[in-house]
Amino acid sequence: MADSKNYTYQSIARAVTDQGLDTMFGLMGDANLFMVDHYVRGCSGNFVPVAYEGSAVLMAQAYARIAQKVGVATVTHGPALTNCVTALTEGARGNIPMVLLAGDTSVMAPQNLQNIDQREVVKTTGAGFEQMRSPETASYDVAHAFHRARVERRPIVLNMPADFMWAEVAHVKHAFPVFGAPSYVPEGDDLDEAVGMIASAKRPIILAGVGALDAREQIIALAERMEAPLATTLKAKSLFNGHPANMGIFGTLSTPAAYDVIAKADCVVAFGASLHHFTTDQGKLMKGKRVVQINDDLAAAARNYHPDAALIADAGLTADNILWWLDEAEIAPTGFSKELDMNELTTHPVGREGKTASGCINFVQALERLETALPENRLLTTDGGRFMTEVWCRISAPDARSFIATTNFGSIGLGLQVAIGAGIAAPDRPVVLFTGDGGFMMGGINEFNTAVRLKQDLIVIVCNDSAYGAEHIQFLDRSMDPGLSQFDWPSFAEVATALGGKGILVTSDDELEAALPEIDKRDRPLLIELRLDPHDVPRMRI
Repeated sequence: MADSKNYTYQSIARAVTDQGLDTMFGLMGDANLFMVDHYVRGCSGNFVPVAYEGSAVLMAQAYARIAQKVGVATVTHGPALTNCVTALTEGARGNIPMVLLAGDTSVMAPQNLQNIDQREVVKTTGAGFEQMRSPETASYDVAHAFHRARVERRPIVLNMPADFMWAEVAHVKHAFPVFGAPSYVPEGDDLDEAVGMIASAKRPIILAGVGALDAREQIIALAERMEAPLATTLKAKSLFNGHPANMGIFGTLSTPAAYDVIAKADCVVAFGASLHHFTTDQGKLMKGKRVVQINDDLAAAARNYHPDAALIADAGLTADNILWWLDEAEIAPTGFSKELDMNELTTHPVGREGKTASGCINFVQALERLETALPENRLLTTDGGRFMTEVWCRISAPDARSFIATTNFGSIGLGLQVAIGAGIAAPDRPVVLFTGDGGFMMGGINEFNTAVRLKQDLIVIVCNDSAYGAEHIQFLDRSMDPGLSQFDWPSFAEVATALGGKGILVTSDDELEAALPEIDKRDRPLLIELRLDPHDVPRMRI
């Protein structure tokens, strides 16, 4: 006879579905296995099992970004949670809303080998911590954790003691509304000062960050009214695709021509950007110009750069408001964007034959071929590391929401997990991942078979120079032996095939040309390994 009682683990699973979430990432252990089982069997949820706990957090974050929902993941206690520290930090610094349902050891078992102060672990990452208070409050505590994730725009870890799971409880559905009205339109002296700076500009540039993705049309309208060129931060790459005044990424990743134009500008109007030092090139690009920053996050304003005027407000409403005041004051367009050769500003130097070693391929030329061969409707994801700056500059995404770079914590080894999460959020689209050899060894091998098991449409490009490239460069710069930074890795192509995908090794232009048709023929996760010469890879642009 079926058990008609309701237990805490069931209430937790139901509380997740009460939030409208049908996909959970995770790895089961003592404290969460019954909850996961009920989520799947009792709530018809989709559970994505991972090989490593931190992967679940990264996948949930990518899912949140692409699906525009709160992501959810679950792990057990102790070492399972400590394995999530890097991933939680990545999400906290990226302002990604997600909930991690983390088990905790029983209070009555302090000698449990996996016992640790989990609150203190979470605090170091910048994520929020929520303690499940009792079996009776479980459903409320779950709902509150999701509410906090939405409002605070960061990961929230809900701590679930293992000894709560089999307590009998009555499930109560809770759903707390998040009021999404945009931040107010600024008024008063700050607005007057900002509008005055913009109105007096002769060579203005409008810059948009990831906090302004929803304000694309309003920002474009303002740029057209001002006749100002448009640029983005790295995270907002491709936001202005197709617009004739789009000059691409602003900062150290700009083309040489665009960098010169930015340097000559007299005003930068930044929407939804924190003005990181890569964007400003350590402040160099802001010298001699007025900077107006618009951001709805008070903490983001002046975090990295002190602007001449800051408006804590919604990007779209503020762009509309500035445009209205320019019209009201009959300010003439600047004509700046019409003076520029936008094609020149967005064209990076073409790859040329270098001194590539035998058995290796020229990296820039390979990227140029891949740009045209990869599926046009791709989701583009990248790991961190030496190779990625050229990828960010030369491989396009269809739009800003189709691009994720794991750059928030400066870590490598996060890219494949993010690619899998993105693919689950958009199963009808191919996902392309660019990763380095070190990053793939660190995190990719763990989860490549997960993509195989899930039958994902995934294309992985491994840039393999058999070295940790950033360190290799530093040794060479000081005329030191780089041998300790070099590694004799296994064949990633063969590993991919062994894990159930298809791997192709590319060591020459002819082999690249033979590999490209396999992109269209793919019927399983495809990995293309580019064998590169560590002495013939462009320097990082950051």
